[in-house]
Amino acid sequence: MGLMLENGLAQDAVLVPPSNFSMVEENIFRSGLPTPANFPFLETLNLRSIIYLCPEPYPEENCKFLQSQNIRLFQFGIEGKQEPPVAMSTDTISEALKVLIDVRNHPVLIHCKRGKHRTGCLVGCLRKLQNWCLSSVVEEYQRYAGSKSRLNDMKFLEAYDILSMRQSLYSIIYRYQGYGSNKRRLLYRGEENVHNKARLTSI
Repeated sequence: MGLMLENGLAQDAVLVPPSNFSMVEENIFRSGLPTPANFPFLETLNLRSIIYLCPEPYPEENCKFLQSQNIRLFQFGIEGKQEPPVAMSTDTISEALKVLIDVRNHPVLIHCKRGKHRTGCLVGCLRKLQNWCLSSVVEEYQRYAGSKSRLNDMKFLEAYDILSMRQSLYSIIYRYQGYGSNKRRLLYRGEENVHNKARLTSI
């Protein structure tokens, strides 16, 4: 899949999104691990941050791209093994969610390796924070995971305690952008320490 450029650039140029790419909502995107072929497309998003959900070091060529674009990298090392199954870390997902909803990090791209399981769990927890019903949360997870949907992930989404998460967000200001109460922006005050719990990589 590619996007043709028609704004004065070369007419035969094609922008190639990363695998499993989609907009979650305004200024929040999701995908699989970008490759160099995707870098021109990512430039059009004007990203400020990337949330990377894998424990492996970020690829060197990707680090160089982030440096050239002044994009911050937040890394949360969540294991993605299916055999033996590795339980999703509630604490790690919650810390990633705090980074995700901080508008100072927007526009932001969330990704793991394939943009299915770890990314799907983080987006699912965001949806619960947005008061989506569980069936809709699971349906969105399955849409991206496809035949690779994992029962453990869906159990995690069902069990994730969003009420406890809300209690830790008292210092957040809700910023409504005029596109309906279901789409909201959240901004931290005095919560700088949340960034220290991720591996904030200086590229």
